[in-house]
Amino acid sequence: MRLEAITWERLTEELAERVTGMPAPEGGGASWTRVLIDGAAAARPEALAGELADALRLRGRPALAVGANGFLRAASLRLEHGRRDADAFYDLWLDTGALWREVFTPLEPGGGGRVLPDLWDAERDRATRSPYVHLPVGGVLLLHGALLLGRWFPADLSVHLSLSPGALARRTPPEERWTLPAFARYEEEVGPGAVADVVVRVDDARRPAWGTGAGTDPGADSGGS
Repeated sequence: MRLEAITWERLTEELAERVTGMPAPEGGGASWTRVLIDGAAAARPEALAGELADALRLRGRPALAVGANGFLRAASLRLEHGRRDADAFYDLWLDTGALWREVFTPLEPGGGGRVLPDLWDAERDRATRSPYVHLPVGGVLLLHGALLLGRWFPADLSVHLSLSPGALARRTPPEERWTLPAFARYEEEVGPGAVADVVVRVDDARRPAWGTGAGTDPGADSGGS
């Protein structure tokens, strides 16, 4: 994929234009747009999700950013194989069933748009008890977090924030570097850079570069870059 330098501000605007320009789904019924923003914590996917939500609201589209970290399993399940098991981090930590039940299913055609923004506080190891949020028809869900692709989550647009292995290691705190083998496995088994609709290389957080599709022009959907 050919990557092209871009600013974060321009990237946010390009993504917002792409989302607002998506055709309405066929088949009728209530509809929402679902966007995945995938990236390791070091890539700060929550920051892009927040900026994109603001840009969409300015365009008249309700938007809700939901962090996958709010849907981790209880410690008794996450840490069953120890506190630093990279395979468990990859396979077991995320409660995919809860995400389907509380986030994706309410946004299916005919759904009510009643979304739970988070379920579990992993640090305190207890339910968050957050109230449900109503996302109006035509609104946009922005699910952000790590290791999201390859899980069959429904997405109208997927964005992968890419870090080279060296950059990921440098920007991951020492106490979290035990997770690095999980990201290596993710690259090997899922290939997020190949399956995402948009890839943003963030080795230098101040100078991102992006590409869309497999080797296509990143400006093709929005009239050029």
